Amino acid sequence: MKLITLNIELLYIHLRVIDIVDILLFAFLLYHLYNLIKGTVAVNILIGIVAVYALWLLVGELEMRLLSKVLGLFLSGGTIALMIVFQQELRRFLLLIGTHGFVSNTSIARRFISWQWDTKTTKLTMDVEAIVKACSSMAQNKIGALIVIAKENDLNSYIKTGEVLNATLTSSLIESIFFKNSPLHDGAVIISDNLIVAARCILPLTHKTDIPHHLGLRHRAALGASEDTDAIIIVISEQFGTISYFREGGIYLDIDGERLNELLEKDFMNE
Repeated sequence: MKLITLNIELLYIHLRVIDIVDILLFAFLLYHLYNLIKGTVAVNILIGIVAVYALWLLVGELEMRLLSKVLGLFLSGGTIALMIVFQQELRRFLLLIGTHGFVSNTSIARRFISWQWDTKTTKLTMDVEAIVKACSSMAQNKIGALIVIAKENDLNSYIKTGEVLNATLTSSLIESIFFKNSPLHDGAVIISDNLIVAARCILPLTHKTDIPHHLGLRHRAALGASEDTDAIIIVISEQFGTISYFREGGIYLDIDGERLNELLEKDFMNE
């Protein structure tokens, strides 16, 4: 039986001001990178990569040479793999850094001041009844619609492509926006915390090829947005007058008002 002795050494760490700034900047960038991938499948991939790296460190300490070498070879191409897997997230992150508001002194100060280490999220409020009423009415009258309901992810990249409204959520306003003669009817409406934040927004199309052929551009855009964010997307088919519900890359096709109400309450009222 081997005896394991632990030699504890006292380390005198001399921190310079620049070291503290270095740590804060790294944490700041890491925090915003996490916000970009939060609520997407990229988080699960990142957790997997961290788990493999932790396992590699463990087998190295236990001197398991073969497994350590295999994992080391796997991780040696980590930079290229990360660039491939997280290409969309990295693109959005670089775009965020490149914006004028991000690099301005007042913006950075405001972001540091508002930094919260508490990871608990505030429960969202949502007028489910107004959304269901508007969707049921538009489906009955075969009025096409594309509605994005924000959850935790920041949808500023979508909001910036449309017209900012910041109007109180009502069923009549939703219907008036998607009325065929309305100048705002083409594109998506983004709803957040009982506000119609923007209209006429552009969403990314999905890259999937195995989806039903009868689904049009609204459905493909809804699926693309649901793959990139944790938002809920509702589509009203102008051709068939049906309601479709998109969440986390999944699709609920041809649902009625009662089912829509059930899904929305599950996602927003019971969090």
